[in-house]
Amino acid sequence: MGDNIFHVNAVATCPHQTGQISAIVSSPRVKVSSQAVATLTDQYLIAGCAFTIPGPKPQPCIKVQWLRGATRVKVNGNPVILQTSQGLCKSAEEIPQGPPSIKVTQQRVKGI
Repeated sequence: MGDNIFHVNAVATCPHQTGQISAIVSSPRVKVSSQAVATLTDQYLIAGCAFTIPGPKPQPCIKVQWLRGATRVKVNGNPVILQTSQGLCKSAEEIPQGPPSIKVTQQRVKGI
C-alpha cells in the first residue's frame, strides 16, 4: 500500500505549526488531481513561522530539506515527495528546526 503524493497546493507546516510550506516545482507538467507533483529536488520555502529562541536573534523556519522521498515513483528521475516522507525544516543559518508536517494532500494517487 502506498502513501499520498505531495503536490503544490497540499497543506504543510513547519514543526511550530505557524509557517506554511510552499513548493516551487521543477516539472509543472506532471500532475495529480490537476496539481503539479513535488519532488525531492524541488525548492520548498516556509512563510510565516513565528518561532523565536530565547535571546536577541529569532530563528524562524525558512526552508525544507527533504531527506527521503518515494523509492519507486519518480518525475524526471527525481523521487516524488509522499505524505510520509522525511524532511527537516531549517532556519536561514541552516539550523535544524524539526520535521515538517504534511496535513492535507490529494487522496487519489499513491506512491511507494
